[in-house]
Amino acid sequence: MSTARLETFTDGVIAILITIMVLELRVPHGTELNAMRPLIPTLLTYALSFIFLAIYWNNHHHMFQAVDHVNGRILWANMHLLFWLSLVPFVTGWMGENNFAPLPTAAYGCALLLSAIAYTILVYAIIADQGPHSKLRAAIGNDVKGKISTALYVVAIPSAFIHRWIAFAIYLTVSLMWLAPDRRIEKKVESGALPHHKSDRVE
Repeated sequence: MSTARLETFTDGVIAILITIMVLELRVPHGTELNAMRPLIPTLLTYALSFIFLAIYWNNHHHMFQAVDHVNGRILWANMHLLFWLSLVPFVTGWMGENNFAPLPTAAYGCALLLSAIAYTILVYAIIADQGPHSKLRAAIGNDVKGKISTALYVVAIPSAFIHRWIAFAIYLTVSLMWLAPDRRIEKKVESGALPHHKSDRVE
């Protein structure tokens, strides 16, 4: 089947997740600048989570430029990714409301780690469907940045119990690594190595 429905659904889910996080932000009780101080942890976690969701949306969009059609395995892999991303508002609120306490901060890292693993599963589901001459495999190469990100999450989770700011710094580092959209696929499209046209073939 065409990728259009999957992409539209994914866009809608990520938009809803961002909306949920915004609605969780509390209005300061007071008009002085000091009234914002108790909200700083919540605002920091919101900003970080917004960046992560934006990164997934960007990279998901770029990845599907190399995909002509989807099958059942890809659909379920995509839903698996959305499941873990749907927990981001929960762990964001938990970490922010508790001032980066160890357990919520570690749980936040677990959600990010599992989202990263789910994204990798989605990538390989697409590659498996495309076969030995996979356009996506040619575009992403060895995916060194993805492997480094996963390793950093694994380090960050136990680090939350040593010092919360170590874990937060690692999460921030990963977000900065991916802040610029992953243009490996886009460059392939621009160079002509990958076609712009997407097939509407039904599987």
